[in-house]
Amino acid sequence: MIGLLAMLITFNTFLAKPLDTQAAEGLDIEAESAILIDANSGEILYAKQADLTLPPASMTKMMSEYLILDAIAAGDISWDTTTQVSDYPYSISSNTDFSGTGLTQDKDYTVRDLYNAMAIYSDNAATIVLAELVAGSETEFVKMMNEKAEEIGMKDYKFVNSSGLSNSDLGDDRPEGTNVNDENLMTAKSTGILAYNLIKDHPEALEVASQTQTNFDGKQITNWNWMLPDMPGYLKAYGYEGMDGLKTGHTTPAGYCFTGTAERNGQRYITVVMRTESEEARFQETAKLLDYGFNQFEQAELYKAGTEIKDHASVPVAKGKEDSVAISTKDAVTTSVKNGEEDKYHLEYKVDKDKLDADGELVAPVKKGDKVGTATLVYDGDDQGNINGGSYTVDVVASEDVEKSNWFMLSLGAIGDFFAGIFTSVSDTVKGWF
Repeated sequence: MIGLLAMLITFNTFLAKPLDTQAAEGLDIEAESAILIDANSGEILYAKQADLTLPPASMTKMMSEYLILDAIAAGDISWDTTTQVSDYPYSISSNTDFSGTGLTQDKDYTVRDLYNAMAIYSDNAATIVLAELVAGSETEFVKMMNEKAEEIGMKDYKFVNSSGLSNSDLGDDRPEGTNVNDENLMTAKSTGILAYNLIKDHPEALEVASQTQTNFDGKQITNWNWMLPDMPGYLKAYGYEGMDGLKTGHTTPAGYCFTGTAERNGQRYITVVMRTESEEARFQETAKLLDYGFNQFEQAELYKAGTEIKDHASVPVAKGKEDSVAISTKDAVTTSVKNGEEDKYHLEYKVDKDKLDADGELVAPVKKGDKVGTATLVYDGDDQGNINGGSYTVDVVASEDVEKSNWFMLSLGAIGDFFAGIFTSVSDTVKGWF
């Protein structure tokens, strides 16, 4: 059987040794770091210094969105829950240098309105208000952010506040245990992991992120994602077919950043660009990535559900009415395949050793659908990996039932084994005489 074979510090003192650029032929992305991900399988289709740790600015808010949607799903709060603005977020909202709608105190705001302000207009104060509502304080919310990052498998990250502002902008109100010079830090890859899991676990996030405009507190606010179709006025020129999210970001240390996602005919991609040169450039470079994805790849069902794996059509069974059981893939294997490379894939089988006895056999009874191992999709080319860690895998299961043999047949088998053992022993002894 073939087996399946951060340091994080503040931005002001950060020194990175990025991985070599893995660029697609003819694709020149003018960003310090970038990545293109198949949102269905998690496969990385393009990466440029994707492990370089940089400030993500307001792309940080995707993690805040995640935790707020988690809290709603858990019933801890609802879209209609109301809260008021404390002094800390009010001071942020009053600063015209920061993105915001201008929150007022002594007024009840619903979670829905605050979430819209955060996700559509990148309102920093609204984000802090929601963080305080969910966790009691931004300090506790930041702990939840880092815990969630670990839970979903992010690498090379550090969350120090909920909004993505520099901690120096927060003054003495910055979360406890963080430094005044601290920045939130993520890589393009970890940002892609965050986006992937956010829309997988909470697809409703895209229902908000795809809104071009909405009313908030008597004002109309416009989405900072200019790539959404049907944007108003001159912004319409940046529209991209299928775009429905996800989050822009900009601070002086971060430059212009954008996490985008678009879907066409069931094929969804996630993109991240970090440190582009301008507000327009972050969308222009994103369009290049998405064009590359949609033009050079197509969703292909490489293996149907129920596929037998070469050289591993069955597994031996002990104490069963049959000596073996047929096995096959539980689900279809579907991923983005580059044009002309459909034949560059194969499946490698790995047995679940915990399911086997000391002799390497399954023990009856075996039920159809019982998991016996996994099949890993292997690309026979320049594989750039999968954001889920390792590679794309599916379960391998029993294709049929194997009942346990009755006691009489088991007894006969045991007797047969006993005499076979005696015969072998005597035979070996006799051989020793000559």
